[in-house]
Amino acid sequence: MKILGISCFFHDAAAVLIDEGILISAAEEERFSRVKHDFNFPTNAINFCLAKANLNSNDIDAVVFFEKPFLKFERILQTSAASFPRTTKLFNQSMRTWLFDKIWIKSQIKEFLDIDDKKIYFSDHHLSHASSAYFSSPFQDSAIVTFDGVGEWATTTVGSATNNLINIEKEIRFPHSIGLLYSAFTAFLGFEVNEGEYKVMGMAPFGNPIFADKVREVVHQFNDGSVWLDNKYFSFHNSTDKSYTKKFEKLFGNPREPELPFFTENTGYPSYFGDLPTDMKQRITSNQYYADIAASIQLVTEELVINLLKQVQKESNSKNLCLAGGVALNSVINGKILEQTGFNDVFIQPAAGDSGGALGAALYLYNSESSAKRFVMKHAYWGEEYSDEIIKSTLDRNKLKYKIYSEEDLVNEISKKLVDQKVIGWFQGRFEWGPRALGNRSILADPRNSEMKDIVNIKIKFREPFRPFAPSVLEDKADDYFNIPDSSRMLERFMLSVVSVKEKYSDTISAVNHLGTARVQTVYEDTNSMYFNLIKSFYNITGVPMLLNTSFNVRGEPIVTSPQDAINTFLNSGIDTLVIGRFVIDKT
Repeated sequence: MKILGISCFFHDAAAVLIDEGILISAAEEERFSRVKHDFNFPTNAINFCLAKANLNSNDIDAVVFFEKPFLKFERILQTSAASFPRTTKLFNQSMRTWLFDKIWIKSQIKEFLDIDDKKIYFSDHHLSHASSAYFSSPFQDSAIVTFDGVGEWATTTVGSATNNLINIEKEIRFPHSIGLLYSAFTAFLGFEVNEGEYKVMGMAPFGNPIFADKVREVVHQFNDGSVWLDNKYFSFHNSTDKSYTKKFEKLFGNPREPELPFFTENTGYPSYFGDLPTDMKQRITSNQYYADIAASIQLVTEELVINLLKQVQKESNSKNLCLAGGVALNSVINGKILEQTGFNDVFIQPAAGDSGGALGAALYLYNSESSAKRFVMKHAYWGEEYSDEIIKSTLDRNKLKYKIYSEEDLVNEISKKLVDQKVIGWFQGRFEWGPRALGNRSILADPRNSEMKDIVNIKIKFREPFRPFAPSVLEDKADDYFNIPDSSRMLERFMLSVVSVKEKYSDTISAVNHLGTARVQTVYEDTNSMYFNLIKSFYNITGVPMLLNTSFNVRGEPIVTSPQDAINTFLNSGIDTLVIGRFVIDKT
Protein backbone atom coordinates (compact mmCIF):
# COMPACT_ATOMS: atom_id res chain seq x y z
CA MET A 1 0.00 0.00 0.00
CA LYS A 2 1.58 3.28 -1.16
CA ILE A 3 0.47 6.30 0.87
CA LEU A 4 1.38 9.95 0.36
CA GLY A 5 1.23 12.19 3.45
CA ILE A 6 0.89 15.97 3.13
CA SER A 7 1.07 18.91 5.54
CA CYS A 8 0.84 22.60 4.62
CA PHE A 9 -0.83 26.00 5.07
CA PHE A 10 0.56 26.97 8.46
CA HIS A 11 4.33 26.51 8.43
CA ASP A 12 6.87 23.90 7.33
CA ALA A 13 4.85 22.30 4.54
CA ALA A 14 6.03 18.78 3.71
CA ALA A 15 5.33 15.54 1.91
CA VAL A 16 6.25 11.93 2.68
CA LEU A 17 5.80 8.62 0.91
CA ILE A 18 5.46 5.28 2.64
CA ASP A 19 5.18 1.85 1.00
CA GLU A 20 3.74 -1.01 3.05
CA GLY A 21 4.36 1.04 6.17
CA ILE A 22 8.03 1.71 5.40
CA LEU A 23 9.21 5.29 4.89
CA ILE A 24 10.59 5.81 1.38
CA SER A 25 11.10 9.58 1.23
CA ALA A 26 10.33 12.70 3.23
CA ALA A 27 11.06 16.36 2.62
CA GLU A 28 9.97 19.82 3.63
CA GLU A 29 8.93 22.18 0.86
CA GLU A 30 11.43 24.84 1.94
CA ARG A 31 14.32 22.67 0.80
CA PHE A 32 13.20 23.01 -2.81
CA SER A 33 11.49 26.41 -2.86
CA ARG A 34 14.32 27.99 -0.80
CA VAL A 35 11.68 29.89 1.20
CA LYS A 36 12.35 29.29 4.88
CA HIS A 37 9.43 27.59 6.65
CA ASP A 38 7.49 27.59 3.38
CA PHE A 39 3.83 26.89 4.22
CA ASN A 40 2.44 26.64 0.68
CA PHE A 41 1.05 23.51 -0.95
CA PRO A 42 4.16 21.28 -1.21
CA THR A 43 4.28 20.70 -4.95
CA ASN A 44 8.05 20.27 -5.04
CA ALA A 45 8.14 17.92 -2.06
CA ILE A 46 5.33 15.79 -3.51
CA ASN A 47 7.06 15.59 -6.89
CA PHE A 48 10.30 14.57 -5.19
CA CYS A 49 8.63 11.82 -3.17
CA LEU A 50 6.97 10.35 -6.26
CA ALA A 51 10.11 10.62 -8.40
CA LYS A 52 12.28 9.03 -5.73
CA ALA A 53 10.12 5.89 -5.90
CA ASN A 54 9.66 6.09 -9.71
CA LEU A 55 5.90 6.50 -9.24
CA ASN A 56 3.21 8.68 -10.68
CA SER A 57 -0.02 9.68 -9.01
CA ASN A 58 -1.87 6.70 -10.48
CA ASP A 59 0.36 4.42 -8.41
CA ILE A 60 -0.72 6.01 -5.12
CA ASP A 61 -3.29 4.08 -3.08
CA ALA A 62 -4.11 6.92 -0.69
CA VAL A 63 -3.29 10.54 0.11
CA VAL A 64 -3.67 11.76 3.69
CA PHE A 65 -3.74 15.36 4.87
CA PHE A 66 -2.41 15.92 8.39
CA GLU A 67 -5.39 17.76 9.86
CA LYS A 68 -9.10 18.50 9.36
CA PRO A 69 -9.50 21.93 7.73
CA PHE A 70 -13.23 22.35 8.39
CA LEU A 71 -12.78 21.66 12.11
CA LYS A 72 -9.92 24.15 12.26
CA PHE A 73 -12.04 26.70 10.38
CA GLU A 74 -14.81 26.15 12.93
CA ARG A 75 -12.42 27.04 15.74
CA ILE A 76 -11.36 30.24 13.98
CA LEU A 77 -14.98 31.27 13.40
CA GLN A 78 -16.00 30.61 17.00
CA THR A 79 -12.94 32.40 18.38
CA SER A 80 -13.55 35.40 16.14
CA ALA A 81 -17.22 35.60 17.10
CA ALA A 82 -16.47 35.33 20.82
CA SER A 83 -14.19 38.39 20.79
CA PHE A 84 -16.00 40.56 18.23
CA PRO A 85 -15.44 43.45 17.43
CA ARG A 86 -11.78 43.18 18.50
CA THR A 87 -11.36 40.31 16.05
CA THR A 88 -12.65 42.14 12.96
CA LYS A 89 -9.21 42.28 11.35
CA LEU A 90 -8.50 38.66 12.29
CA PHE A 91 -11.86 37.58 10.87
CA ASN A 92 -11.35 39.43 7.57
CA GLN A 93 -7.85 38.04 7.10
CA SER A 94 -8.98 34.52 8.00
CA MET A 95 -11.84 34.66 5.50
CA ARG A 96 -9.47 35.68 2.72
CA THR A 97 -6.99 32.88 3.37
CA TRP A 98 -9.47 30.15 4.24
CA LEU A 99 -12.34 30.71 1.82
CA PHE A 100 -10.04 31.08 -1.17
CA ASP A 101 -7.34 28.57 -0.25
CA LYS A 102 -6.98 26.52 2.90
CA ILE A 103 -10.44 25.06 3.27
CA TRP A 104 -10.41 23.57 -0.24
CA ILE A 105 -7.38 21.36 0.30
CA LYS A 106 -9.22 18.29 -0.98
CA SER A 107 -9.83 19.95 -4.32
CA GLN A 108 -6.21 21.08 -4.53
CA ILE A 109 -4.92 17.57 -3.86
CA LYS A 110 -7.33 16.10 -6.38
CA GLU A 111 -6.42 18.63 -9.04
CA PHE A 112 -2.66 18.48 -8.52
CA LEU A 113 -2.43 14.69 -8.45
CA ASP A 114 -5.34 14.02 -10.81
CA ILE A 115 -6.50 11.40 -8.32
CA ASP A 116 -9.90 9.96 -7.37
CA ASP A 117 -11.18 11.89 -4.36
CA LYS A 118 -12.15 8.58 -2.75
CA LYS A 119 -8.42 8.08 -2.19
CA ILE A 120 -8.09 11.31 -0.19
CA TYR A 121 -8.27 11.12 3.62
CA PHE A 122 -7.93 13.55 6.53
CA SER A 123 -6.36 12.91 9.91
CA ASP A 124 -6.68 14.88 13.15
CA HIS A 125 -3.76 17.29 13.71
CA HIS A 126 -2.64 15.90 17.06
CA LEU A 127 -3.35 12.31 16.09
CA SER A 128 -0.97 12.89 13.17
CA HIS A 129 1.62 14.19 15.64
CA ALA A 130 1.12 11.20 17.93
CA SER A 131 1.35 8.74 15.04
CA SER A 132 4.49 10.36 13.66
CA ALA A 133 6.29 9.52 16.89
CA TYR A 134 4.80 6.20 17.96
CA PHE A 135 4.71 4.54 14.54
CA SER A 136 8.37 5.54 13.99
CA SER A 137 9.49 4.41 17.44
CA PRO A 138 11.05 1.13 18.57
CA PHE A 139 8.30 0.67 21.18
CA GLN A 140 5.48 -1.88 21.22
CA ASP A 141 3.73 0.12 23.94
CA SER A 142 4.07 3.73 24.98
CA ALA A 143 2.50 6.76 26.59
CA ILE A 144 2.12 9.55 24.04
CA VAL A 145 2.07 13.30 24.60
CA THR A 146 1.75 15.92 21.87
CA PHE A 147 1.97 19.66 22.38
CA ASP A 148 2.29 22.63 20.05
CA GLY A 149 0.61 25.98 19.44
CA VAL A 150 -2.75 24.63 18.32
CA GLY A 151 -4.18 22.10 15.89
CA GLU A 152 -7.89 22.10 15.15
CA TRP A 153 -8.89 22.75 18.77
CA ALA A 154 -6.35 20.78 20.80
CA THR A 155 -3.07 22.27 21.98
CA THR A 156 -1.96 19.26 24.02
CA THR A 157 -3.05 15.63 23.95
CA VAL A 158 -2.27 12.67 26.17
CA GLY A 159 -2.73 9.11 25.01
CA SER A 160 -1.36 5.60 24.93
CA ALA A 161 -0.48 3.02 22.32
CA THR A 162 -0.05 -0.73 22.10
CA ASN A 163 1.03 -2.55 18.95
CA ASN A 164 -0.87 -0.83 16.12
CA LEU A 165 -3.51 0.95 18.21
CA ILE A 166 -3.31 4.57 19.41
CA ASN A 167 -5.84 5.94 21.87
CA ILE A 168 -5.99 9.70 22.57
CA GLU A 169 -7.47 9.97 26.06
CA LYS A 170 -7.18 13.62 27.14
CA GLU A 171 -6.64 17.00 25.57
CA ILE A 172 -6.12 20.65 26.43
CA ARG A 173 -7.94 23.05 24.11
CA PHE A 174 -7.19 26.43 22.61
CA PRO A 175 -6.39 29.06 23.81
CA HIS A 176 -4.63 27.29 26.71
CA SER A 177 -1.36 26.24 25.15
CA ILE A 178 2.21 25.66 26.31
CA GLY A 179 3.37 26.25 22.75
CA LEU A 180 1.57 29.58 22.41
CA LEU A 181 2.84 30.66 25.84
CA TYR A 182 6.45 30.10 24.73
CA SER A 183 5.77 31.75 21.36
CA ALA A 184 4.39 34.88 23.05
CA PHE A 185 7.66 35.27 24.92
CA THR A 186 9.56 34.54 21.72
CA ALA A 187 7.84 37.52 20.11
CA PHE A 188 8.37 39.68 23.21
CA LEU A 189 12.10 38.90 23.06
CA GLY A 190 12.28 40.16 19.48
CA PHE A 191 12.36 36.86 17.59
CA GLU A 192 10.11 35.51 14.88
CA VAL A 193 7.41 33.12 16.08
CA ASN A 194 7.79 29.55 14.75
CA GLU A 195 11.41 30.39 13.96
CA GLY A 196 12.98 32.00 17.01
CA GLU A 197 11.88 29.68 19.82
CA TYR A 198 15.22 27.88 19.71
CA LYS A 199 16.92 31.27 20.06
CA VAL A 200 15.06 31.83 23.32
CA MET A 201 16.25 28.40 24.43
CA GLY A 202 19.84 29.33 23.51
CA MET A 203 19.61 32.72 25.22
CA ALA A 204 18.25 31.28 28.47
CA PRO A 205 21.55 29.93 29.92
CA PHE A 206 22.98 33.46 29.83
CA GLY A 207 20.21 34.70 32.13
CA ASN A 208 18.91 34.02 35.60
CA PRO A 209 15.25 32.97 36.03
CA ILE A 210 14.51 35.81 38.42
CA PHE A 211 11.19 36.58 36.71
CA ALA A 212 9.81 33.06 36.95
CA ASP A 213 7.17 34.15 39.47
CA LYS A 214 5.97 36.79 37.04
CA VAL A 215 5.68 34.16 34.33
CA ARG A 216 3.65 32.02 36.71
CA GLU A 217 1.18 34.91 37.01
CA VAL A 218 0.15 34.43 33.37
CA VAL A 219 -0.10 30.61 33.41
CA HIS A 220 -1.50 28.19 35.97
CA GLN A 221 -0.99 24.43 36.12
CA PHE A 222 -3.47 22.09 37.79
CA ASN A 223 -2.70 18.87 39.65
CA ASP A 224 -3.52 16.74 36.61
CA GLY A 225 -0.82 18.56 34.59
CA SER A 226 -3.23 20.64 32.49
CA VAL A 227 -2.53 24.35 32.01
CA TRP A 228 -4.62 27.52 31.93
CA LEU A 229 -3.46 30.80 30.40
CA ASP A 230 -4.80 34.10 31.72
CA ASN A 231 -6.04 35.64 28.48
CA LYS A 232 -5.79 39.14 29.88
CA TYR A 233 -2.10 38.86 29.01
CA PHE A 234 -2.40 37.34 25.52
CA SER A 235 -3.87 38.41 22.18
CA PHE A 236 -2.98 35.53 19.83
CA HIS A 237 -6.67 34.57 19.84
CA ASN A 238 -7.91 37.95 18.63
CA SER A 239 -5.00 39.63 16.81
CA THR A 240 -3.27 39.04 13.48
CA ASP A 241 0.04 40.63 14.39
CA LYS A 242 0.59 40.50 18.15
CA SER A 243 0.50 37.66 20.66
CA TYR A 244 0.55 39.61 23.95
CA THR A 245 -1.37 42.55 25.40
CA LYS A 246 -0.56 45.85 27.08
CA LYS A 247 -1.16 44.12 30.41
CA PHE A 248 1.63 41.68 29.47
CA GLU A 249 3.93 44.61 28.71
CA LYS A 250 3.01 46.25 32.01
CA LEU A 251 4.11 43.07 33.79
CA PHE A 252 7.30 42.41 31.77
CA GLY A 253 8.25 45.83 30.43
CA ASN A 254 8.94 47.00 26.90
CA PRO A 255 9.57 44.29 24.31
CA ARG A 256 13.09 43.90 22.93
CA GLU A 257 13.67 45.66 19.62
CA PRO A 258 14.32 42.89 17.06
CA GLU A 259 16.90 44.81 15.04
CA LEU A 260 19.23 45.48 17.97
CA PRO A 261 22.16 43.04 18.31
CA PHE A 262 21.93 40.78 21.31
CA PHE A 263 24.94 40.26 23.59
CA THR A 264 25.65 40.14 27.31
CA GLU A 265 28.74 40.42 29.42
CA ASN A 266 29.06 36.61 29.34
CA THR A 267 28.56 36.22 25.59
CA GLY A 268 31.01 38.99 24.74
CA TYR A 269 30.68 41.36 21.80
CA PRO A 270 31.58 39.59 18.56
CA SER A 271 33.64 41.42 15.95
CA TYR A 272 31.08 40.70 13.20
CA PHE A 273 28.64 43.02 15.01
CA GLY A 274 30.88 45.93 14.00
CA ASP A 275 32.30 48.71 16.15
CA LEU A 276 31.59 48.74 19.86
CA PRO A 277 28.48 50.79 20.66
CA THR A 278 29.07 53.97 22.60
CA ASP A 279 26.40 52.96 25.12
CA MET A 280 27.94 49.53 25.75
CA LYS A 281 27.17 49.38 29.47
CA GLN A 282 23.54 50.37 28.94
CA ARG A 283 23.14 47.78 26.15
CA ILE A 284 24.57 45.02 28.34
CA THR A 285 22.19 45.92 31.18
CA SER A 286 19.22 45.95 28.82
CA ASN A 287 20.17 42.68 27.14
CA GLN A 288 20.76 41.00 30.48
CA TYR A 289 17.18 41.81 31.41
CA TYR A 290 15.91 40.00 28.32
CA ALA A 291 18.26 37.08 28.96
CA ASP A 292 16.71 36.82 32.41
CA ILE A 293 13.24 36.82 30.82
CA ALA A 294 14.38 34.00 28.50
CA ALA A 295 15.73 32.03 31.44
CA SER A 296 12.45 32.53 33.29
CA ILE A 297 10.12 31.35 30.50
CA GLN A 298 12.42 28.41 29.80
CA LEU A 299 12.34 27.39 33.47
CA VAL A 300 8.57 27.70 33.78
CA THR A 301 8.04 25.80 30.52
CA GLU A 302 10.29 23.03 31.83
CA GLU A 303 8.18 22.92 35.00
CA LEU A 304 4.94 22.73 33.01
CA VAL A 305 6.17 19.94 30.73
CA ILE A 306 7.93 17.90 33.42
CA ASN A 307 4.94 18.13 35.78
CA LEU A 308 2.61 17.03 32.99
CA LEU A 309 4.85 14.10 32.07
CA LYS A 310 5.15 13.04 35.72
CA GLN A 311 1.37 12.84 35.92
CA VAL A 312 1.19 10.96 32.62
CA GLN A 313 3.72 8.44 33.88
CA LYS A 314 1.75 7.85 37.09
CA GLU A 315 -1.32 6.97 35.04
CA SER A 316 0.46 5.02 32.31
CA ASN A 317 0.95 1.28 32.00
CA SER A 318 4.12 1.87 30.00
CA LYS A 319 7.58 3.12 30.90
CA ASN A 320 8.09 4.32 27.32
CA LEU A 321 7.20 7.80 26.13
CA CYS A 322 6.65 9.25 22.65
CA LEU A 323 6.56 13.02 22.18
CA ALA A 324 5.59 15.15 19.19
CA GLY A 325 4.59 18.69 18.29
CA GLY A 326 6.70 21.82 18.25
CA VAL A 327 7.27 21.83 22.02
CA ALA A 328 9.00 18.46 21.63
CA LEU A 329 11.83 20.29 19.82
CA ASN A 330 12.82 21.99 23.09
CA SER A 331 15.96 19.90 23.51
CA VAL A 332 16.79 21.36 26.94
CA ILE A 333 13.54 19.94 28.32
CA ASN A 334 14.09 16.65 26.47
CA GLY A 335 17.43 16.17 28.19
CA LYS A 336 15.71 16.22 31.61
CA ILE A 337 12.80 13.86 30.93
CA LEU A 338 14.36 10.51 31.83
CA GLU A 339 15.91 11.82 35.04
CA GLN A 340 12.82 13.64 36.30
CA THR A 341 9.64 11.91 35.13
CA GLY A 342 9.97 8.18 35.83
CA PHE A 343 9.98 7.10 32.17
CA ASN A 344 12.72 4.70 31.11
CA ASP A 345 12.90 5.62 27.43
CA VAL A 346 11.69 8.38 25.12
CA PHE A 347 11.37 8.76 21.36
CA ILE A 348 10.86 11.89 19.24
CA GLN A 349 11.07 11.68 15.47
CA PRO A 350 13.32 14.43 14.05
CA ALA A 351 10.61 16.50 12.30
CA ALA A 352 8.50 16.82 15.43
CA GLY A 353 6.71 19.97 14.27
CA ASP A 354 4.03 20.39 11.62
CA SER A 355 6.09 18.87 8.81
CA GLY A 356 6.14 15.62 10.77
CA GLY A 357 2.35 15.59 10.65
CA ALA A 358 2.61 14.46 7.02
CA LEU A 359 4.51 11.39 8.19
CA GLY A 360 2.11 10.69 11.05
CA ALA A 361 -0.99 10.97 8.88
CA ALA A 362 0.39 8.44 6.40
CA LEU A 363 1.60 6.03 9.09
CA TYR A 364 -1.70 6.21 10.96
CA LEU A 365 -3.73 5.27 7.91
CA TYR A 366 -1.46 2.32 7.16
CA ASN A 367 -1.21 1.00 10.71
CA SER A 368 -4.92 1.36 11.38
CA GLU A 369 -5.50 -1.21 8.65
CA SER A 370 -2.43 -3.43 9.13
CA SER A 371 -0.89 -5.54 11.87
CA ALA A 372 2.44 -5.88 10.06
CA LYS A 373 5.73 -5.20 11.81
CA ARG A 374 6.13 -1.47 12.19
CA PHE A 375 8.76 0.85 10.76
CA VAL A 376 11.49 2.15 13.14
CA MET A 377 13.24 5.39 12.24
CA LYS A 378 16.95 5.04 13.03
CA HIS A 379 18.20 7.92 10.91
CA ALA A 380 16.93 11.12 9.29
CA TYR A 381 18.34 10.79 5.76
CA TRP A 382 15.15 10.71 3.68
CA GLY A 383 15.65 13.60 1.25
CA GLU A 384 17.06 14.01 -2.23
CA GLU A 385 20.54 12.81 -3.24
CA TYR A 386 22.64 13.61 -6.28
CA SER A 387 24.80 11.40 -8.49
CA ASP A 388 28.47 11.98 -9.26
CA GLU A 389 27.44 12.95 -12.79
CA ILE A 390 25.12 15.70 -11.55
CA ILE A 391 27.70 16.94 -9.06
CA LYS A 392 30.44 17.04 -11.70
CA SER A 393 28.29 18.82 -14.27
CA THR A 394 27.25 21.40 -11.67
CA LEU A 395 30.86 22.05 -10.68
CA ASP A 396 31.90 22.32 -14.34
CA ARG A 397 29.04 24.71 -15.10
CA ASN A 398 30.29 26.93 -12.26
CA LYS A 399 33.86 26.66 -13.60
CA LEU A 400 35.21 25.38 -10.29
CA LYS A 401 38.43 23.44 -9.95
CA TYR A 402 38.10 20.25 -7.93
CA LYS A 403 39.83 17.06 -6.91
CA ILE A 404 38.18 13.64 -6.76
CA TYR A 405 39.09 11.24 -3.96
CA SER A 406 38.27 7.72 -2.90
CA GLU A 407 36.23 7.61 0.31
CA GLU A 408 39.24 6.55 2.39
CA ASP A 409 41.48 9.28 0.98
CA LEU A 410 38.67 11.83 1.28
CA VAL A 411 38.10 11.38 5.01
CA ASN A 412 41.85 11.43 5.65
CA GLU A 413 42.31 14.64 3.65
CA ILE A 414 39.35 16.45 5.21
CA SER A 415 40.21 15.41 8.76
CA LYS A 416 43.67 16.95 8.26
CA LYS A 417 42.07 20.18 7.04
CA LEU A 418 39.86 20.23 10.13
CA VAL A 419 42.93 19.84 12.34
CA ASP A 420 44.45 22.75 10.42
CA GLN A 421 41.44 24.86 11.53
CA LYS A 422 39.68 24.90 8.17
CA VAL A 423 35.89 25.27 8.06
CA ILE A 424 34.33 22.61 5.85
CA GLY A 425 31.07 22.57 3.90
CA TRP A 426 30.09 18.89 3.96
CA PHE A 427 27.49 17.64 1.46
CA GLN A 428 26.76 13.90 1.22
CA GLY A 429 23.94 11.56 0.23
CA ARG A 430 20.29 12.30 1.02
CA PHE A 431 19.46 15.48 2.90
CA GLU A 432 18.01 15.32 6.40
CA TRP A 433 14.36 15.21 7.46
CA GLY A 434 13.65 17.88 10.05
CA PRO A 435 15.41 21.06 11.18
CA ARG A 436 18.74 19.51 12.21
CA ALA A 437 21.80 18.99 10.02
CA LEU A 438 23.06 15.53 10.95
CA GLY A 439 26.14 15.05 8.81
CA ASN A 440 24.79 15.13 5.26
CA ARG A 441 24.28 18.90 4.89
CA SER A 442 26.60 20.23 7.59
CA ILE A 443 29.28 22.82 8.22
CA LEU A 444 32.09 21.19 10.18
CA ALA A 445 34.96 22.49 12.29
CA ASP A 446 37.38 21.55 15.08
CA PRO A 447 35.50 21.35 18.43
CA ARG A 448 38.68 21.91 20.46
CA ASN A 449 39.30 25.50 19.47
CA SER A 450 37.55 27.93 21.85
CA GLU A 451 37.60 30.59 19.12
CA MET A 452 35.92 28.36 16.55
CA LYS A 453 32.40 29.58 17.39
CA ASP A 454 33.40 33.11 16.48
CA ILE A 455 35.36 31.89 13.46
CA VAL A 456 32.33 30.04 12.05
CA ASN A 457 30.05 32.97 12.78
CA ILE A 458 32.44 35.45 11.16
CA LYS A 459 32.94 33.27 8.10
CA ILE A 460 29.41 32.02 7.54
CA LYS A 461 26.64 32.31 10.08
CA PHE A 462 26.63 35.85 11.52
CA ARG A 463 24.51 34.41 14.32
CA GLU A 464 23.89 35.79 17.77
CA PRO A 465 26.81 34.97 20.08
CA PHE A 466 24.57 33.10 22.52
CA ARG A 467 23.70 30.44 19.92
CA PRO A 468 25.42 27.08 20.55
CA PHE A 469 27.12 24.75 18.09
CA ALA A 470 26.58 21.02 18.44
CA PRO A 471 29.00 18.10 18.73
CA SER A 472 28.70 15.08 16.43
CA VAL A 473 30.34 12.28 18.39
CA LEU A 474 31.10 8.64 17.70
CA GLU A 475 28.31 6.74 19.44
CA ASP A 476 30.64 4.47 21.43
CA LYS A 477 32.58 7.48 22.77
CA ALA A 478 29.64 9.69 23.77
CA ASP A 479 29.57 8.50 27.39
CA ASP A 480 33.22 9.48 27.83
CA TYR A 481 32.41 13.16 27.30
CA PHE A 482 28.73 13.64 28.14
CA ASN A 483 26.30 12.63 30.88
CA ILE A 484 23.65 10.87 28.80
CA PRO A 485 20.86 8.96 30.60
CA ASP A 486 20.64 5.22 30.04
CA SER A 487 18.09 4.47 27.31
CA SER A 488 17.91 3.45 23.67
CA ARG A 489 19.63 6.79 22.90
CA MET A 490 17.17 7.59 20.12
CA LEU A 491 17.04 11.30 21.02
CA GLU A 492 20.77 11.66 20.58
CA ARG A 493 20.65 10.14 17.09
CA PHE A 494 18.62 13.17 16.03
CA MET A 495 20.31 15.90 18.11
CA LEU A 496 17.15 16.36 20.18
CA SER A 497 18.55 16.35 23.70
CA VAL A 498 20.76 18.73 25.67
CA VAL A 499 22.95 16.99 28.24
CA SER A 500 25.77 18.10 30.51
CA VAL A 501 29.42 18.01 29.49
CA LYS A 502 31.69 16.10 31.85
CA GLU A 503 33.72 18.69 33.70
CA LYS A 504 37.12 17.18 32.89
CA TYR A 505 36.45 17.71 29.18
CA SER A 506 34.93 21.22 29.40
CA ASP A 507 38.05 22.90 28.05
CA THR A 508 38.96 20.08 25.66
CA ILE A 509 35.81 20.59 23.58
CA SER A 510 35.25 24.27 24.31
CA ALA A 511 33.75 25.11 20.90
CA VAL A 512 30.75 22.82 21.51
CA ASN A 513 30.47 23.41 25.25
CA HIS A 514 27.53 25.76 25.86
CA LEU A 515 27.97 26.82 29.49
CA GLY A 516 28.48 23.20 30.56
CA THR A 517 25.93 21.63 28.21
CA ALA A 518 25.79 20.33 24.66
CA ARG A 519 23.11 19.25 22.18
CA VAL A 520 24.70 15.96 21.23
CA GLN A 521 24.40 13.96 18.01
CA THR A 522 25.62 10.39 18.25
CA VAL A 523 26.91 9.04 14.91
CA TYR A 524 26.57 5.37 13.95
CA GLU A 525 28.56 3.58 11.28
CA ASP A 526 25.54 1.59 10.04
CA THR A 527 23.47 4.72 9.31
CA ASN A 528 26.15 7.16 8.05
CA SER A 529 29.44 5.41 7.36
CA MET A 530 31.07 8.37 5.56
CA TYR A 531 30.43 10.80 8.41
CA PHE A 532 31.37 8.16 10.99
CA ASN A 533 34.68 7.52 9.24
CA LEU A 534 35.45 11.23 8.97
CA ILE A 535 34.99 11.68 12.72
CA LYS A 536 36.99 8.52 13.36
CA SER A 537 39.84 9.84 11.20
CA PHE A 538 39.80 13.13 13.13
CA TYR A 539 39.80 11.10 16.36
CA ASN A 540 42.83 9.09 15.23
CA ILE A 541 44.78 12.34 14.75
CA THR A 542 43.59 14.35 17.75
CA GLY A 543 42.26 11.89 20.31
CA VAL A 544 38.91 13.74 20.28
CA PRO A 545 36.08 11.64 18.77
CA MET A 546 33.78 14.43 17.60
CA LEU A 547 33.38 17.41 15.31
CA LEU A 548 31.62 20.75 15.61
CA ASN A 549 28.51 20.48 13.45
CA THR A 550 26.13 23.22 12.37
CA SER A 551 23.65 23.41 9.50
CA PHE A 552 24.95 24.12 5.99
CA ASN A 553 23.26 27.45 5.34
CA VAL A 554 23.71 31.14 5.88
CA ARG A 555 21.47 33.12 8.15
CA GLY A 556 17.90 33.44 6.88
CA GLU A 557 18.10 30.61 4.34
CA PRO A 558 17.01 26.96 4.51
CA ILE A 559 19.69 24.30 4.75
CA VAL A 560 21.20 23.60 1.32
CA THR A 561 19.53 20.95 -0.83
CA SER A 562 21.32 20.69 -4.18
CA PRO A 563 24.95 20.93 -5.30
CA GLN A 564 24.14 24.38 -6.70
CA ASP A 565 22.79 25.50 -3.30
CA ALA A 566 26.00 24.29 -1.68
CA ILE A 567 28.17 26.07 -4.25
CA ASN A 568 26.23 29.32 -3.79
CA THR A 569 26.70 29.20 -0.03
CA PHE A 570 30.37 28.26 -0.43
CA LEU A 571 31.10 31.14 -2.81
CA ASN A 572 29.16 33.70 -0.75
CA SER A 573 30.64 32.80 2.63
CA GLY A 574 33.98 32.19 4.25
CA ILE A 575 33.83 28.37 4.11
CA ASP A 576 37.38 27.22 3.33
CA THR A 577 36.67 23.90 1.63
CA LEU A 578 33.58 22.43 -0.01
CA VAL A 579 33.09 18.66 -0.13
CA ILE A 580 30.26 17.38 -2.36
CA GLY A 581 30.28 13.62 -2.52
CA ARG A 582 33.84 12.67 -3.45
CA PHE A 583 34.59 16.10 -4.98
CA VAL A 584 36.69 18.61 -3.02
CA ILE A 585 36.91 22.33 -3.84
CA ASP A 586 39.30 24.67 -2.04
CA LYS A 587 39.19 28.45 -2.07
CA THR A 588 42.96 28.80 -2.08
